[in-house]
Amino acid sequence: MMRFKHILSFFFLMISLTVFSQTQKELEAQRKALQQQVSQIKKLLSETKSVKKTALEQLNDLNLQINAEAKLIKAFTAEAKLLESKITANQKEISALTEELKTLKKDYANMIYKSYKSKSQNSRIMFLLSSENFNQAYKRLQYMKQYTDFRKAQGVQISKKTSSLVVLNDTLKVRKSEKEKLVKARKKAQQQIEIKRKNQQVVVAKVKKQEKKYSTQIKKKQREERKVNAQIDKIISKAIAKSNKGKTKKSSGFAMTAEAKLLAKKFEANKGKLPWPIEKGVVTRRFGKQPHPTIPGIIVETAGVYIRTENGANARAIFNGKVMDIIKLPGNRKGVYVRHGNYISFYANLETVFVKTGDVLTTKQKIGKIYTDKISKKTILKFQLRKNLQRLNPASWIYKM
Repeated sequence: MMRFKHILSFFFLMISLTVFSQTQKELEAQRKALQQQVSQIKKLLSETKSVKKTALEQLNDLNLQINAEAKLIKAFTAEAKLLESKITANQKEISALTEELKTLKKDYANMIYKSYKSKSQNSRIMFLLSSENFNQAYKRLQYMKQYTDFRKAQGVQISKKTSSLVVLNDTLKVRKSEKEKLVKARKKAQQQIEIKRKNQQVVVAKVKKQEKKYSTQIKKKQREERKVNAQIDKIISKAIAKSNKGKTKKSSGFAMTAEAKLLAKKFEANKGKLPWPIEKGVVTRRFGKQPHPTIPGIIVETAGVYIRTENGANARAIFNGKVMDIIKLPGNRKGVYVRHGNYISFYANLETVFVKTGDVLTTKQKIGKIYTDKISKKTILKFQLRKNLQRLNPASWIYKM
């Protein structure tokens, strides 16, 4: 019964260690992704370093950095906390194993001593010869064999426990070292974010002085964006109507062939796993309605996402599909519609387009070069995703967006 309890406790220990290991890997991957994002933001901001920015633009850049670094600090804290738990668990296990090893060694020493005394008083042969009958002699022989095997097993167990103790001690050293590195990195990140927050307060004060001007600018941009979205809806509506031409019953969705249905099904199966529409970038505006981070009373609505990327970057197809249409946008920019069954991915703010209407595209195929603003030096892809006319949140579909 005691042995069963030891096996059971060991089994649960192994499960907990496996869960720990998985969690640590997840946290480590998350932290590394955030570190990469912070580096990416620094690189993007360095491209616009020489540009004279308005107070609002300065604040947007600061907010972008602060939000990313705040997430990174949380990731450092979570990983350090988990390592602290592992260190505590390690220390407890080392203490328990040390005590167990002491007991094993003590028992083994007693057993060797008794065995030695037994040998000095009666030899094995005399022990066997003094048996009353053959059956008793056989049992005594079996007993001696079992006793020898038990001694060997005890020796092996001591050796294994000693090795386990060495491994645990080595692991403890590694974990303590990892934790120290994380704590140092977190402290450095905390110092950097504090400097940026002080700068943020100064810039916020500047923005508030010109609040009315910025409010007018934001509202104007929102009106322009609504016009573009209405144009997008109109083109998709026409495409839906064209696909249903000749049918007596009107439909709000695309009429699909068997091939298109299969493509749509594959697209849906990849929800949350689709590649980004650019190779590298940072989301600067998210989907849906959100209050403006600085100007009170203004709600900013985005039909898709804005992704800031490097100068000279290209937009790429998020999945296999067919170029449904290419449109001209304000400022001599272009937008490309790619159809995936009854799903549409839309890539806007392109300077040059590499595809034409009717082209069949493969996943990650280049669609066009993203426009870099001549004044702000920012390169932003405006990306949308639809199911028929329904607007979808790209973050739910694109991998870790």
